[in-house]
Amino acid sequence: MSSIPIIQEVVSGITWVLRLGGYPGLFGLMTVESFGIPPIPSEVILPFTGFLIAMGILTFGGALLTAEVGALLGAFLAYAVGRWGRNWITTRAPSRLRIDPRHLARVDDWFARHGQLMVAVARMLPVVNAYISYPAGTAEMNPVKFGAFTVIGGIPFIAGLLYAGVLLRKHWNILVPYFNYADYAIVVAIALFLLWLFLRWHREYRLARAPPAGGPAL
Repeated sequence: MSSIPIIQEVVSGITWVLRLGGYPGLFGLMTVESFGIPPIPSEVILPFTGFLIAMGILTFGGALLTAEVGALLGAFLAYAVGRWGRNWITTRAPSRLRIDPRHLARVDDWFARHGQLMVAVARMLPVVNAYISYPAGTAEMNPVKFGAFTVIGGIPFIAGLLYAGVLLRKHWNILVPYFNYADYAIVVAIALFLLWLFLRWHREYRLARAPPAGGPAL
């Protein structure tokens, strides 16, 4: 299965950074990948790192530790953005984008009850693992618990892709198309979920703005 040129460029850039940068390159790539902007696929970073492990250039333990620390840093940067954005989205955002603090309180309550499991599971999923940190920060999830469950969920995901690269060696890139299919499915599911949330929010917004029965129109 051939890749479109832009994907080829991304893959070439990532492998170039890892070949020349070694552990520092891996750390930087995983930090950006976990932050999510710009999107960089861990499905390329980690299997190719596994190939470098198989060649004896890196060690499995060193790569696992480096990748996990880089991912944790990126996750906390995204968490900080989400936490800072809480005040903006409730008080200073344009009215159409502004969220009622009462609605955000529901998110806080949901994260208080399910956030730990959500963060851990999301770290094992392509695409989602790079963006779960933003809502966790917005919901002001306990940072210690956020960090702990980020590590708990991240280790098996990172270790699995590293080991796949070790087993496949120079054929590591055969994994990329299969992960692309998973990425597309997850993106569609997230888009549908966000659409549902938007429609629900818009309905509540219109009901809140509607005049009382028998009263004058706004």
